[in-house]
Amino acid sequence: MSEIKVNKISQRSGTAITLGNSGTDFQLPSGAELVAQSGSTITIAAGATITNSGTATGFGATGAVNWDTTPKTTGFTAVSGNGYFCNTTSAAFTVTLPLSPSAGAIVAIADYNGTAGTNNITVGRNSSNINGSASNFIIAINYASISFVYVDATAGWRSVDTSDTSSVINPFLSATGGTILTCGNFKTHVFTGPGTFTVTQTAVSPANNVVEYLVIAGGGGGGSLQGGGGGAGGFRTYTALPAASPLNGPAALPVSATAYPITVGGGGPGSPGNPDRGTNGNPSIFSTITSAGGGGGGTYPSNGPGLTGGSGGGGGSRDVGGGTGGAGNTPPVSPSQGNDGASTGPTSFGAGGGGGAAVGGPGSKGGDGSFVPTGFFGPTAPSYGETGPGGRYFSGGGGGRPASAPPGAGGLGGGGDSSPTPAKEAIVNTGGGGAGGGESAPCAGGSGGSGIVVIRYQYQ
Repeated sequence: MSEIKVNKISQRSGTAITLGNSGTDFQLPSGAELVAQSGSTITIAAGATITNSGTATGFGATGAVNWDTTPKTTGFTAVSGNGYFCNTTSAAFTVTLPLSPSAGAIVAIADYNGTAGTNNITVGRNSSNINGSASNFIIAINYASISFVYVDATAGWRSVDTSDTSSVINPFLSATGGTILTCGNFKTHVFTGPGTFTVTQTAVSPANNVVEYLVIAGGGGGGSLQGGGGGAGGFRTYTALPAASPLNGPAALPVSATAYPITVGGGGPGSPGNPDRGTNGNPSIFSTITSAGGGGGGTYPSNGPGLTGGSGGGGGSRDVGGGTGGAGNTPPVSPSQGNDGASTGPTSFGAGGGGGAAVGGPGSKGGDGSFVPTGFFGPTAPSYGETGPGGRYFSGGGGGRPASAPPGAGGLGGGGDSSPTPAKEAIVNTGGGGAGGGESAPCAGGSGGSGIVVIRYQYQ
């Protein structure tokens, strides 16, 4: 390796000095300084690059970037010294900052076409802090442009070239997980099966670090042989939208920048045909909210009462004395998550309907479920739940199966009908109860419907 040591490099003629050849690197060692005299210009040869090996100064290594003018449309890892135009017209994506940066590393990011407000640009911290916080940085303002300079392990990457980071950072929550729907200034995350709701960025104002929710458990299965209808899965919700359900909870749920596992309860199987009660549904869980599975429906030969649950299963038919409906809202919460299943009359062969979220089932009809306003999902969302007055209904009880009276209808909100034979299963992802089985083969009860978890928050 050759080495030249001099105190001063001057141009041979004119006012320009050119460093490096095409395809080569010109490296400033630690502590070096490169100074252009008054009236002179220092130029990097075409195709050459300059590298700051540590604390070299005088070449703008910590204050300027080379802009890549080809817009990025998918996620990538940035290189120090470069600026990037990010086009999120098709979808949001993440720009990952360099790993293990040195002091003075710099990256710039600009919204290419004014779409960051809808499809955010996430700046991934890649193990370093950003502005002293172990959180990613979300750019959610149209046409925002911002530079990041790495300072030290404490501050990490500091955002510069802006007087107030709130002008480019999303002041509201940002999150991932489930099927995401957008309606106005709100996003709704829908989980029809297990998943994870991850808050990637908290709101600037603590008052905005809250979410609305709908947590519905799996419905209970129907009993066999003149069986009672399955009880609906527990129905727990909160929304600030007008015309909310009578079971609307007292307050929104606080969240923090962490991952929340989501459990969506499956429906309980109906009794397979041997005289027996249906099986309870399974609970659904989000954060501190747990909804209990619906109770299984009762059956005739075992003088079977319905089982307890989020809503209780309907009582099975009996020759003498009525089958008792199972208790709802078990375990108890406030507001109530469901109602009791219906009991049969003192001399009736009719089986009781399963309890629903809104009302208990009269006779063999399943109890109707409760609703959430249409705006909770947005007007263009897929058809979750069962459409009814005022919104979309969930947690309807299963219909019971009497011997001679008209078969019981399932409750509005996904409950299964006990006619025609065989007994109908509840609608999936409604938490509806399954229908009770008939008097003769096939006399199996219908299965309960699986639950659903929905989370809604303001994102802009």
